[in-house]
Amino acid sequence: MSVDDEAVQPKDETDEPGWEVDPDDDWGVAVIATVGRQLKLRRESVGLRACEFGKAVGYSEDMVYKIEGGKRIPRQDFLNKADEVLGADGLIAATWEDVKKVRYPKKVRALAKLEAEAVEIGVYECNIIAGLLQTPEHARAVIGAAQPPYSPGDVERMVAARLARQSIFERDPAPALSFVLEEGVLRRPIGGTMAWRQQLERLLEAGRLHNVVLQVMPTNCATHSGMDGRIEMLKFADGRAVGRSDGAFNGRPTSELKHLRILELRYGTIRAQALSPGESLAFIELLLGET
Repeated sequence: MSVDDEAVQPKDETDEPGWEVDPDDDWGVAVIATVGRQLKLRRESVGLRACEFGKAVGYSEDMVYKIEGGKRIPRQDFLNKADEVLGADGLIAATWEDVKKVRYPKKVRALAKLEAEAVEIGVYECNIIAGLLQTPEHARAVIGAAQPPYSPGDVERMVAARLARQSIFERDPAPALSFVLEEGVLRRPIGGTMAWRQQLERLLEAGRLHNVVLQVMPTNCATHSGMDGRIEMLKFADGRAVGRSDGAFNGRPTSELKHLRILELRYGTIRAQALSPGESLAFIELLLGET
């Protein structure tokens, strides 16, 4: 087999890791089943067999059957090629708007939806760099270090979901964002020297944005009100708010006013105990110079 032959081999199961449908995600299952059914009906209406259609779009016959049967999440290039081959005038390609959401875990989609609607987000992280601030390399190293380990496909799916949440930085009007990170976390070179330098540079870039306040909690702080773990606060334009903390209310999101007051008190106190934004950026610059 020549190099050219290898280059045009249809994609099969091993080429597409991390795109399985979560059977516990009812909405996701429904979306993928509907898209698969539409694809099959259109393919049959133009008289193409699955093997012929697969060859035309560059995918194996087995993968075509899986996608049509709602067992696999189609990639955007598959939908675009299918639209062209089947003469669907953009109708199949347009399904990507729903499909691309399904590729992310249900829990992450729910969080991303809240973050996308929030006008103010505050996050205190004690063990990692906040997901909204992670580079792809850092996110991959953090997720890949989990025990028991995730499969390579699951790692990539989770990295993609984490990065997709960062679209909030592109919103207009921009939400007000504040982050407090632990000094100890900033001294841990997750992913190796180059990946870590990129992560520190990303923090400096984000911390200089007009709508972002980034602070560092120093290790020599004699009083620390964040010992119970991570806190996230989200506020919305209509006055609603949602908060969550690892060490309060069983770690579940809450909208109860008395709970929100407690979380706001804790988060506000943590911010007061941390370095100022200017001091924090200077500290990160120092760490970058030492890396």
